[in-house]
Amino acid sequence: MGLLDGKLAIITGAGTGMGRSTAALLAAEGAAVVLVGRREDVLQELAAEIIAEGGRAVARAADITSKDDVDALLDWVHGNLGQVDILVNNAGSSSKVLNVRWISQQEWNDVLDVNLNAVYLLSQAVLPDMLARKTGTIITVSSLAAVNPNLLGGAAYGAAKAAVRNFMTYLHNTFRNDGLRAVTILPGETATPILDNRARPPRAEERDAMVQPEDVARAIHLVATLPQRTVVQELIIAPTIQRDTSGDIEISRWAGAPAEQSPADEAPADQAPQR
Repeated sequence: MGLLDGKLAIITGAGTGMGRSTAALLAAEGAAVVLVGRREDVLQELAAEIIAEGGRAVARAADITSKDDVDALLDWVHGNLGQVDILVNNAGSSSKVLNVRWISQQEWNDVLDVNLNAVYLLSQAVLPDMLARKTGTIITVSSLAAVNPNLLGGAAYGAAKAAVRNFMTYLHNTFRNDGLRAVTILPGETATPILDNRARPPRAEERDAMVQPEDVARAIHLVATLPQRTVVQELIIAPTIQRDTSGDIEISRWAGAPAEQSPADEAPADQAPQR
């Protein structure tokens, strides 16, 4: 028997990276997993892999920044699977423009929609299930950018991850005595596709030394499988070796800047933006 037998989990951003690894781990532990993301083909592929391993999984494409889509998702889950025991808010998005001097309002809002507003919508949607039974777990993947924001992640990303950390602490303080466990995971640099949005996407050897998606999945697995009487309010997971990011940060400073304000000198070849 698995530690999550009989539990129902919703995982956002499940198609790739941390979400994909998390879904596989929770399913292997006995949970029925609802795989949520934008690309149904990728989600269906993962669902098939989990089912082939003897697990239970369904794929549901949804825009989690839309209240209508979130409400429709929960209606479908309730009608077909039952009440939600675990919500993993994993979906994330970063901006191309990282300096607050240059970022557009639309790009700012898009980052906050995925990283903050979607967490609010999904958490609000599952609270009735959890509070009615005085048990449930909401796990949100924030970032160390919430603690130490800089040009590496960008202005919008750092602000959103700090806000969502605050929101999870709010849930913890407000509903812990009603049986709700609200958990924030704060990863450092992690080798996921979101790094491709960087002004200088890290090279393969740099990504190899970072936290890997399966490492974060193991952290999520830990906090999800602890006895209900115990909550890990926050968990930081970071690379053992901290790399020098000064060159990346300097390149990030000028991403999206008007041509007349960009520095004349080019970055060194080993720090040039990659396409």
